[in-house]
Amino acid sequence: MEKKELIQFQEYQTDRFTKRVVFKEDKHTVFVLNFGPGQQLPVHKHPGASVYILLLEGSGIITADGREISVSQGDVVQISGDEDFSYRSGEGSNSSLYVTLINIPGEQYAQNI
Repeated sequence: MEKKELIQFQEYQTDRFTKRVVFKEDKHTVFVLNFGPGQQLPVHKHPGASVYILLLEGSGIITADGREISVSQGDVVQISGDEDFSYRSGEGSNSSLYVTLINIPGEQYAQNI
């Protein structure tokens, strides 16, 4: 068993979003994405993976295969890794996404940025 405090992984930068890996084991990883107001995660896929997202803080727009949904603190979203996915943080405040990836397609998906 291992316990960590999520607040340690909520790091914001004014010029770009951050990604902080919380756990990594075999083909699975958990990380936190942190966004300043209006910052964006570009469109991408996680081929063959399952993606689960919990909005820890703030609000924004998740787009999956062209379909937009508004999300706010406490919302949980499931996305197929084969869907085109992006996120845009709301303009008013920071936002943080707690992301669980099952069956990551490659090691690059489990690295800090």
